[in-house]
Amino acid sequence: QVQLVESGGGLVQPGGSLRLSCAASGNIFSINGMAWYRQPPGKQRELVARITSAGSTNYADSVKGRFTISRDNAKNTVSLAMTSLKPEDTAVYYCNVDASSRGRAGVFPYWGQGTQVSVSS
Repeated sequence: QVQLVESGGGLVQPGGSLRLSCAASGNIFSINGMAWYRQPPGKQRELVARITSAGSTNYADSVKGRFTISRDNAKNTVSLAMTSLKPEDTAVYYCNVDASSRGRAGVFPYWGQGTQVSVSS
């Protein structure tokens, strides 16, 4: 199994910055895609950014130019640098990885517990 632990959320004023981090641990064999999703209050979960094992990235239109996703394959971590934050970025942010683990055939999605990001003056 794979466990994900997120950190870095909090309260920030509009225009501010935050950096989220997510560390994967456990009986990992390999990690493919890594991503950040978010779920605003009263809305469905949505993809924010994704990065492949080769480093290719894609972003939701609403965050392009403001957010940057990165990963460290040696440490099994993924980060999301968020700048120029807006009130509409307020949400619970979830880390997601597609990974295979030793002793279990196949690639499966794993989720973190979520971290709250609140943007308010």
